[in-house]
Amino acid sequence: MSTRTRRLALPLVGALALLAGSCSSGGGSVDVTLQEFAIVPAQSDVGAGSVEFIVANEGPNDPHELVVFKTDLAPDSLPTAEDGSVVEDGEGVELIGEIEEFAVGDTETATFDLEAGNYVFICNLVEEEEGGLESHYQEGMRVAFMVT
Repeated sequence: MSTRTRRLALPLVGALALLAGSCSSGGGSVDVTLQEFAIVPAQSDVGAGSVEFIVANEGPNDPHELVVFKTDLAPDSLPTAEDGSVVEDGEGVELIGEIEEFAVGDTETATFDLEAGNYVFICNLVEEEEGGLESHYQEGMRVAFMVT
């Protein structure tokens, strides 16, 4: 390669490297609302990478949590214990992380590195309610989510 060709090639290689880096960054942020009894992400998917979850508990009465699983199972088909909670190390689910229980009116954040695939978000709290157990997961606090 001649000196002239090298001088022209180096800026081109640098520009291509910058372009490739900006295209592959992925990730982003996802706003999520928790309420009795639903989990409502502001979007249904996000790019793979570092993803920040900004989670608001709108209650109106109960504390909630956000648990993130990578799984190909349907949101209502996760493995459960006798109390109705999801078995977090159960067959077919990979626990990615969670934002632990927090109060109504509060907002919490967490960042997880997510690979492309299918995910399910749940609230896995179980409370004693009128002499029985109330599983937030069984009450409908679960939703599918896609990472591309």
